[in-house]
Amino acid sequence: MAKLHVRDIMTTQVQTLKETDTIKQATVLFALHNISGAPVVDDDRHLIGILSETDILELVMRYQNQLNIDHPSLYMLESPMDDASGDVDIRKASDAISNTLVRDIMTRTVLTTTPDAQIADITKEMITKTVNRVPVLEKGILVGIISRGDIIFSIYKRKRSR
Repeated sequence: MAKLHVRDIMTTQVQTLKETDTIKQATVLFALHNISGAPVVDDDRHLIGILSETDILELVMRYQNQLNIDHPSLYMLESPMDDASGDVDIRKASDAISNTLVRDIMTRTVLTTTPDAQIADITKEMITKTVNRVPVLEKGILVGIISRGDIIFSIYKRKRSR
């Protein structure tokens, strides 16, 4: 049986971000495409980082922790980020989060792979490093992405097609 490679199951239509995008723009992209993270690339599709929901939630919680020091009864997660009618301090924190640039919170050290890598090898790395998605690079250019979901789906898809 031939070994499965990254190119066999990677997603090639990758949603990407620019480092100058705002967290609000990133959050909208995630919601529209039902994704939990995206590579951050330059104009030539060279990878410069990755942004995940975890990065965004950590930012929100930093603001929430500061808010708790000043106002223990205020909770950011209880009101929409774009609700202008709420508390002034929550509005200020929400605006600051929404306008934060991707480059300010993205992860810069990124596990990457190539299209020719074996699925078994990258799966081990993803589990060991607790990574949900891995950008696929060819000659330094982003050509795809592989997620845990892609791997799991491919297992059942191949078994069903036999």
